[in-house]
Amino acid sequence: MRVCLASTSPARLMLLRQVGIEPATRSPRVDEEAVIAATEAAEGRTLPPAEHVLLLARRKAADVAGMLADEGFEGLVVGGDSMFELDGEVLGKPYTPEAARARWQSMRGRTGVLHSGHSVFRVGPGGTLTEAHAVAAASVSFAADVTDAEIDAYVATEEPLLVAGAFTVDSLGGAFIERVEGDPSTVVGMSLSTLRRLVRELGVEWTSLWNTAGTTPA
Repeated sequence: MRVCLASTSPARLMLLRQVGIEPATRSPRVDEEAVIAATEAAEGRTLPPAEHVLLLARRKAADVAGMLADEGFEGLVVGGDSMFELDGEVLGKPYTPEAARARWQSMRGRTGVLHSGHSVFRVGPGGTLTEAHAVAAASVSFAADVTDAEIDAYVATEEPLLVAGAFTVDSLGGAFIERVEGDPSTVVGMSLSTLRRLVRELGVEWTSLWNTAGTTPA
């Protein structure tokens, strides 16, 4: 079964590779800020994090699935979106060293929630589309004794600048995280257990997606 990741996220690509799936990748043509702004204006409310990430995950997966269906692709298209919530405040990518530094100074010793939206489309013969979607969440607790010097050194690597919440759990930032409650892969970018469940809802066995060395019969 062919798989396409509707994302250019290195973390999501790495996750799939780690579990035996080497997907094609395609960048979705979705203006995320415009989608959220239009939806919130139409509904007259601010979307809570779970709805926010699910909406974007579904839009991104749908866009790529539509493109691939027109090209004769058959298989699965996986889309995702994540955001971090701390005390009711949504924290996206900090982008600048100053913002990342301030973020870490406020996060140490506290616990937040990483929300991750998932959307999987099955593209069948003739371009037929069926979808399954879900949201996963995991809580993340940061060490209270992270020093300003450690924060400065971490920010200087630029790793936290372009990731939701300004941290990673699977790279340099992992040493500053004391506890994760929930599927740990959710914090990386996608909940693999959630993704497996959605794939099975679409009538596909997870193991049929394995296509890397060591995962297929000799």
